[in-house]
Amino acid sequence: MNTTDQPGLILSRRQLFGAAFAASAMMALPAAVRAQMVTASSSHPAWPAVSGLMAKYLDAGRLANIVTAMGYGQDSPQFLAGGNTSFTSSTPAGPDTLYRIYSMTKPVTGMATVMCIDDGLISLDQPIADFLPGFANMQVQKTYDGAITADNLEPAVRQVTVRHCLTHTAGLGYSIVQQGPIADAYTAAGLVPAQASRISVPAIMGGTPVSSLAAFAEGLAEMPLVYQPGTQWSYSVGLDLLGRVIEIATGKSFDAFLHERIFEPCGMESTWFRVPESEKQRLTANYVLANDTLLPIDLPDNSIYLDEPAFPFGGAGLVSTARDYDRFLQMVGNYGVIEGTRVMSEPAVRLATSDLFADTVPESGRFQFGPLSFGYGAGGLVGTGIADGLFGWFGAASTCGLVNMKNGLRHNLMTQAMNMPMDGLQQEFPFAVAADAARQVASS
Repeated sequence: MNTTDQPGLILSRRQLFGAAFAASAMMALPAAVRAQMVTASSSHPAWPAVSGLMAKYLDAGRLANIVTAMGYGQDSPQFLAGGNTSFTSSTPAGPDTLYRIYSMTKPVTGMATVMCIDDGLISLDQPIADFLPGFANMQVQKTYDGAITADNLEPAVRQVTVRHCLTHTAGLGYSIVQQGPIADAYTAAGLVPAQASRISVPAIMGGTPVSSLAAFAEGLAEMPLVYQPGTQWSYSVGLDLLGRVIEIATGKSFDAFLHERIFEPCGMESTWFRVPESEKQRLTANYVLANDTLLPIDLPDNSIYLDEPAFPFGGAGLVSTARDYDRFLQMVGNYGVIEGTRVMSEPAVRLATSDLFADTVPESGRFQFGPLSFGYGAGGLVGTGIADGLFGWFGAASTCGLVNMKNGLRHNLMTQAMNMPMDGLQQEFPFAVAADAARQVASS
């Protein structure tokens, strides 16, 4: 995908997942404070740092709206909300406002995959070729993002596995990450990761997707890998591919499986791949930052999310709310239980939120941002060292969803603006949550 002629609209790799630097938020808390936070509860309602951060963006008109949800353990969440569903709307944003969560879909798909592992339908180190034979003899580019020609291809040294797809180490590409011939090939073949707008916006998930998840998976098998499997964290369509594996393993459509096994038992009543026409009044406008100006690319009344998607995008396709995503994080943070309902087994959640990098991935090949190195679990980062316990991920429209598995603190951020600075709201939000949590403990 060539975006060099649109500098104001380029989503760099750092902007796509650089906000994951915010995962170090818990590092701001001394170990003793983190240990005490499990006792903190809704009796400490104040989130002044979060409130101040929201005001900084809303009062200056830098965003149309922000909704946040914070909670501990099985306690009910506390919501903060400001702004309207668009810059031209008079409808206030709130806990039930609908947001495109993009890559925050990945941990949901990751949990669904681990459920299938727990059910004995899939194995963590099972080759994808067991489900999709086209992946049996993959070719790999010798030069990253180089030519797709015989002299730049070599056989894969190992099979692509479920573990690799969960952790972005399969060597699969991503049309929003790759450059040059491989990006062009992905887009031309309809191997695009999600939908974003009815208008053409360079570098914002452009292209027309193939007509089904089966066709998507089959098309991927015909593309060369960009890295040898199991050697390098490289943001990819691995979670989208696992959606098809789930379909084959369970005999159910991917979206039906998510509804039956996650959304319904978690009480997530407003999480969809397609927004029902009756609910479009709850949908926000989505914007993209171009040359310091927010431009609308998807408006509620004519949103592309009102249409049936080409297929359920397991990597970036869901629309959800702060309330619903809090319920997902609550289930995960409580090791599979929400309000007395067991959705996942505890061993399954522990597996999903653990560092799943294969032994073949060197330290230099792990997910890194600046000086920080993280583990990776089922579609989300895994904190290591003094950030031990953190799990979650981020979305391309400046959303964020994290839970600390050690102390039960969960927090999500909803807004709608793409191509924002990597050191902006997404990065600042977890630090603000950590500061408020420390203040709550100190005053208890």
